[in-house]
Amino acid sequence: MNRTAIEVDGRSASYLTARDGGRLVLLLHGTYWSRVWQPVLDELAVAGLCPVAVDFPGLGRSAGELTLASASVPALAAWTERFLHALGAEGPMAVVGHDIGGAIAQHLLVKGAIEIDRLALVNSVLYDSWPVPGVAHYRDPEVARTTSVDQLLAARRQSITTAVARPITNAEIADYLDPWRDPRVARSWLALAGAADSRYTLELLPALRASSTPKMLVWGEADPFQLLQHAERFAAEMPQTELIRIPGAGHIPMEKEPNAVAHALGHFFSGHRA
Repeated sequence: MNRTAIEVDGRSASYLTARDGGRLVLLLHGTYWSRVWQPVLDELAVAGLCPVAVDFPGLGRSAGELTLASASVPALAAWTERFLHALGAEGPMAVVGHDIGGAIAQHLLVKGAIEIDRLALVNSVLYDSWPVPGVAHYRDPEVARTTSVDQLLAARRQSITTAVARPITNAEIADYLDPWRDPRVARSWLALAGAADSRYTLELLPALRASSTPKMLVWGEADPFQLLQHAERFAAEMPQTELIRIPGAGHIPMEKEPNAVAHALGHFFSGHRA
């Protein structure tokens, strides 16, 4: 696994990957960063896939800074298309989204200019399941304006500790939190939270119900943020959709059960059904 970068819109776009060549699988993060995909990248590469886990502008290790306008789902979906163009990605593509990254993945499938032949959502926002209270809190402009880096770090620490659903070391927490110590990244995260709006997923529902693209939901059953009931409803309503439950895992099931998540995604993106 290695981290590299390319230029998008004149700024460095950072991403993790684990293989040169093979079927490209684009992995999108949400309110965390590409670090959430780290536990599964090597196993996806062993499956013959080329996983690319990108950091959105101003988040993780990517340069730039998000605003309320550039942090919206449509804006980030458009940026993702420019990233793929810079990467030289062509042809039908596999995409997987986690958390708000799942909203961006849904948008790309329905409205994007890239062809997606397989879509996976991992503990993703669906319907009107978002923003959750811990994110919606920052939609208040005054709250966002007065939130310090230290306050955001404390809130993110609590979120990560809950989301991994297993004992987590101080070193792991520090690794997750590190990007948000930069005030620019903290401001970008607050913009992402401020732009969070469930209308971006609700408006996609008619097209998703008409879509024949194979879809997979991989869900940590113990997620207190994105409840299993939303995934069950989506799987029941959307054609060509299967649901893989990960017992005991939380909002970031890649941390609790990386092998199970990687196996499900690898099998699906290699063209198989569970």
